[in-house]
Amino acid sequence: MKISYIESPEGLSHRGSQWNTLKGHILSQSPDLLVTNEMPFGNWLAASREFNAQEAQASVIANNQGIEALQQLDIPIILSSRPVATADKLANEAFALVDGEYHFVHQKHYFPEESGFYERAWFDTDIQGFKVIKTPRITVGFMLCTELMFNEWARAYKRQGAHLIAVPRASGQSLANWKTAAAMAAIVSGCYVVSSNRVGRYDAELTFGGKGFAFAPDGSQISETTSANPVVSFELDFSWVNAAQSNYPCYVKEID
Repeated sequence: MKISYIESPEGLSHRGSQWNTLKGHILSQSPDLLVTNEMPFGNWLAASREFNAQEAQASVIANNQGIEALQQLDIPIILSSRPVATADKLANEAFALVDGEYHFVHQKHYFPEESGFYERAWFDTDIQGFKVIKTPRITVGFMLCTELMFNEWARAYKRQGAHLIAVPRASGQSLANWKTAAAMAAIVSGCYVVSSNRVGRYDAELTFGGKGFAFAPDGSQISETTSANPVVSFELDFSWVNAAQSNYPCYVKEID
C-alpha cells in the first residue's frame, strides 16, 4: 500500500499556485493513502494569545474549502484535520476521506500554551476518545501534533488493531523530540507512524519547520520530506506490522 506524506506552506489556499504545485507533486506519486499536516489550509491561528471569532470562522471556511480540494484529488484515503466550531472555541477534528466520503475520527485532546502555539486559547475538545477508523484496506489511529508526546495512546491504538498512526502536525524548526516521540510510538504500537507538517515563516518569531517523516514498526526512520521533495512516499508492509505487534515490547500486557 503506497503512503504519501507532505510538508505544505503556511497560509495554503485551496486554489492558486502553491496548491497547484503541491497538488502536482502529490498526484505524481499516485498514492493509495495521503497524510496531510494539521489543519492544512488557511493561516495559523494559535500565534495569538486571544481567541478571535472572525479569524476562527475564516479558518473553518478555508479548511472546509480545502476538503473539497482534497476530495478532487481522487485518492482512496486521505487523513487530515480541520477546525470545527464548538460552543465557545474550536475543536481540531481529525478525519478520513475514504473514497471521497468524510468520516469523523477524533478530536485533539492536548494543547500547548507557549509562544506561537497558544492553542488552549483557541481550542477545546467536544468529543472525547482515541478511536481508530477501520477502512476496508487499513486501520488507522490519529495523534494530532502534541498528542504524539503521549505514548499511552500509541499502545491503545495497537490494542485496537491499528496498522498506521497518522500525525498531522504544525511544529517549529526543532525536530529531535518529534522524531524520538515518533520512534517510540512505533516501537510500543508496532505501527507505522507518519507525520506531515507546515513549512514556512509565519512572522518574525514563528517559522514552521516542515520535515514530514515516516517511521517503521521497529522505530527506524524510513524517510522525510525536504524543500526539494515536499511529498515523499513509501510502501507500507502489513506483514511487518503483524510481526512487530507479536514481538517485544508490543506483546507485553499491563497487570490489572
